[in-house]
Amino acid sequence: MQVFSTKSNIPQKLITDPNLLLFPTLNQSFHLCPKINLSGLSSSCLFFFPFSFRPKTSSSSSSSVNVTMKTLNLLLLIFFFSSVFFSSFPVLAAFSELGYSTVYAESTGTIGGEYEPEPSPKISYDRLTEVRRNCKSVLSSASELNIDPISRDLRKSKKNLSFRNGDWSQLPAGDSPILPFDTTNITSSKPLNLVSFRVTDLDLPHRTKRYVGVNGVLLLAITTFSDLTSRGGVREFELWPSHTQLKIAFQGVYVENDNDQERVLCMLGETMLPSRETNSPSDHPWRWVKEHDAPPLLQDDQIRLILRYPKTFTLTKRVIQGEVKSLNQKPNLKYFDKISISSQLSKSVQYSFVSDELVSKACDKNSTISGIDVYKGKGFCDLLRRVASNAPLTVLPNWKCNGTQAFCGKLGPFGSNGDGGFKGVSLYMQNIHCQEADDDNAVAKVSAVFRAVRPDENLYLSGRRSALDNMTVTAEGVWKASSGELCMVACRRGQADLCNARVCLYIPTTFSIRQRSILVGRFSCLIKDKNLSPSFSPLSFEKLVDPMDMQNYFQSTVTHPFYSYSKTDEAGGILERNQEFSFGTIIKKSVMKFPKLEDSEDSLSSLSLLAEDLTFHTPAFTDKKTLGTNFGMDVLSLGPLFGLFWRSSNDSIQEQTTPYRTKDQYTEKQLLLNVSAQISLTGGEAFGNFSKIYLEGLYDEHTGRMYLVGCRDVRASWEVLSASGDLEDGLDCLMDVVVSYPPIKSRWLADPTAKVSISSRRPDDDPLYFKPLKLKTTPVFYRRQREDILSRAGVEGILRVLTLTFSIGCITSQLFYIRTKTDLVPFLSLVMLGVQALGYSLPLITGAEALFKRKAASGTAYETPSYDLQRSQWFNVIDYTVKLLVMVCFLLTLRLCQKVWKSRVRLVTRTPQEPYRVPSDKRVLLVSLFLHALGYILALVLHPARTQVYGGYTPAATNWWQTETEEYIGLVQDFFLLPQVIANFIWQIDSKQPLRKLYYLGITLVRLFPHVYDYLIGSVPDPYFIGEEHEFVNPNLDFFSKFGDVAIPVTAVLLAVIVFVQQRWDYDKLSQALSFGRFRILPSRSVKYERVKSESEMVSGVSVNGNHSDNEE
Repeated sequence: MQVFSTKSNIPQKLITDPNLLLFPTLNQSFHLCPKINLSGLSSSCLFFFPFSFRPKTSSSSSSSVNVTMKTLNLLLLIFFFSSVFFSSFPVLAAFSELGYSTVYAESTGTIGGEYEPEPSPKISYDRLTEVRRNCKSVLSSASELNIDPISRDLRKSKKNLSFRNGDWSQLPAGDSPILPFDTTNITSSKPLNLVSFRVTDLDLPHRTKRYVGVNGVLLLAITTFSDLTSRGGVREFELWPSHTQLKIAFQGVYVENDNDQERVLCMLGETMLPSRETNSPSDHPWRWVKEHDAPPLLQDDQIRLILRYPKTFTLTKRVIQGEVKSLNQKPNLKYFDKISISSQLSKSVQYSFVSDELVSKACDKNSTISGIDVYKGKGFCDLLRRVASNAPLTVLPNWKCNGTQAFCGKLGPFGSNGDGGFKGVSLYMQNIHCQEADDDNAVAKVSAVFRAVRPDENLYLSGRRSALDNMTVTAEGVWKASSGELCMVACRRGQADLCNARVCLYIPTTFSIRQRSILVGRFSCLIKDKNLSPSFSPLSFEKLVDPMDMQNYFQSTVTHPFYSYSKTDEAGGILERNQEFSFGTIIKKSVMKFPKLEDSEDSLSSLSLLAEDLTFHTPAFTDKKTLGTNFGMDVLSLGPLFGLFWRSSNDSIQEQTTPYRTKDQYTEKQLLLNVSAQISLTGGEAFGNFSKIYLEGLYDEHTGRMYLVGCRDVRASWEVLSASGDLEDGLDCLMDVVVSYPPIKSRWLADPTAKVSISSRRPDDDPLYFKPLKLKTTPVFYRRQREDILSRAGVEGILRVLTLTFSIGCITSQLFYIRTKTDLVPFLSLVMLGVQALGYSLPLITGAEALFKRKAASGTAYETPSYDLQRSQWFNVIDYTVKLLVMVCFLLTLRLCQKVWKSRVRLVTRTPQEPYRVPSDKRVLLVSLFLHALGYILALVLHPARTQVYGGYTPAATNWWQTETEEYIGLVQDFFLLPQVIANFIWQIDSKQPLRKLYYLGITLVRLFPHVYDYLIGSVPDPYFIGEEHEFVNPNLDFFSKFGDVAIPVTAVLLAVIVFVQQRWDYDKLSQALSFGRFRILPSRSVKYERVKSESEMVSGVSVNGNHSDNEE
């Protein structure tokens, strides 16, 4: 959706556009929106229309125009109010007053740009004569074309000639670059030069014996964050910070060269090139990029592209090479230095396993992996794709290396050196081709590309690159079920003369604290000459297992992985050192209930549900509460259960888990469950030299504590690692970890946060020692508590309906009361009624809830993850009922305002010479505004003192004042009786009772009920909404704090008591009661309103006699 606004004349193109609707506004500016169905107005666009419009027309036609415009405005206002009433989240469109502005309602296309539908590619062959002239060398070597493979599957043929995310480069010494780059928002990762190519058409009907006409699109980009789709954007040139992209449309010919065993595309292209500046330095000829000016573009159709593909797809024949050359000459601004392109054949191309000789030499000896069982079943190809595709692998340090720095610091067969710790280095396994044998021999042939990614590269982008360089090796080999080993020969850059490495892969089926990998592998050097030493140290890599993915890995196999516990004895020692024997511990065990196994017929389900409760992800802080970190606790195994929600594959251990079901048979020692877990620390503070800790130990259901042995993957130089003789498979396992969970029941007696203690058992002078770490998370909720949160939304909705219904009854009783007490109507404060009307109107306009503000805010947020809650018609009925009741309260309050206003108007008409004697709310309004202004300023002053509660999780500095304003509006509504108290003192009502007790006491009760409810029921904060995006529900940042839940009701009740006293005592008695010696709080009686009382009584008498009625409309 686009919205334009201009103060001046509307361009004729916009006015005559049939797809736009033109609406005039009061200041004669115009707002345009796309033509839409008016029934969808509430969700598409929101308009603001004047109540009157006076165009410059002749006097004879002005009347009809005014009538027409009023009718139009009335109809549109009806749609507006219907959208407010039936939409919980209205969309506001902001209009610019200067020039015009474009607002995009959604952006689902290119990053940072407007979404536009992808047009059909332009197919043209009008330049074939030029193509033949500029591609003479290619056509002269072309062989007779075999058209059958192409015509058999045209779509696949086009796909085989396409590629994505290749590399492109220009000569560094060149002075004519093709693309600029804006480094304004560049991140730590270095920009990548990516190229993609897509064939859009093959002209088979007009082919010749040697070539076929072809159309295609080439995308060149320099980017730090976005990979290239095969289609690209709709614009030829795009530039925004950290991303530049150029699209070139080509047409040309496809030929085959049998002599060189290659397929070739030669094409001519046209595009809009960004223009360089002649007077700029050669190293940066794009001055307009720094100044953020509009890019000057030059149309260029003298661009030649040549792409060369190998005819067969093998271990050493897979590279796509090409060049883009400008046919213009220097010093033409359209000229650019030659561009080299590199990629590889896509996964859709059929791979040929023809490197059996290289594979047999590399895998002449079977290597084994000790200590673990590996997968040896059927369906290996499917399992390998699920485990290895699109996921980074972790490179392990050379902790067993014994040699020089040059030898131990080398990254295996890849062209990179380091310290041997390889911190931050990842590995991708790409372009996997796997072919299983059809016979009974359990053998599979596998081909893949291994790509190493440095820490300074974008992990996502680099993992999707397709070019082959020094950081890639191609591999081909065989997996045998007899050994469970996949052995492959590896060639750097896919070159036949660099096939000097072997890679062995395994998929383990047994796991332990030292073995957490679903995929393990190792690169080793092939020694072709016995007299030569290996060129690099063996390089190991792995993929860590995720508990949630276990069911995805082995769901279609008959293999059942299992976990082997080996640290339970050490965990028992940690339990003894941390066990607390005190009176408080005894009470804690007897009163508080912690997560434990439930009594169920299905023991695996009980274990799985308990594992779910023990798993949590939440921010955590140290005692200093400075910058927090994202803390994750994932349970890998619990008792005999391995993985979460994994029932079908664990049926074989059903008999072992039967004793877990009957909880009454447990002794205290048997309640200690074996547990294996993993802690992850990401973002925020860096705690020691670790981000993940592998855990194994015991869980005590009585106290809700885990006593665990921790192992961390140490990342240090190979010298430090080789000198540490107490590492277990490269892991530092001298760590004690204690995790304390909050109780499930009796939550109000304990802190609802989890506490984690991590300490090292190493001496202080050990290089691997770290200081003890104590973390405290934000509140943790369990499975049933989350269900309680979701059900609480329905309960609070019913409470809103009941309280609003009671409010309607209170307001209605006041209306009936003033029908018989017409002499008291002028003494109702319009400021008091206005505050109530404001409180009822805001929910209708903003979509907020009328009551239970804090709970409503959180309810809106936690309803989002619950699809069942969103689909529930019952909640929709409650929501619409609440809106309807709020509307009724608003209209009844307006009716009260109308009656008070009319009664005062009648008094003024009966006392025209003394209008000042009629009750007026001017002074009441001024005093109320003064008091509330002081309170609001006090709230703003106290705000900085209340923003340090959850460390880094505080409201954004740009909208803190908005937070305070919205909260204070709710406070003004709670103190709605304050204007009436002020008015009673000013008007000296003398025991008059303008307010019915049911009205002011009932409304006070309704306003106080959310505070009482919050104090009693909502004492536990919601873990989903503590952060800078949910500051309205932070109990330490709003008026719904514990102090506010007590102070606000006390103040509101005090105001109600004052009103009660004012309506019972006359002014003299009240003044005497508030006098202390000669000091008097209230001033002396004024005769100002004595005449008013008699006049109001006269009005009452006239109404009773039937001459006038205050109920007249």
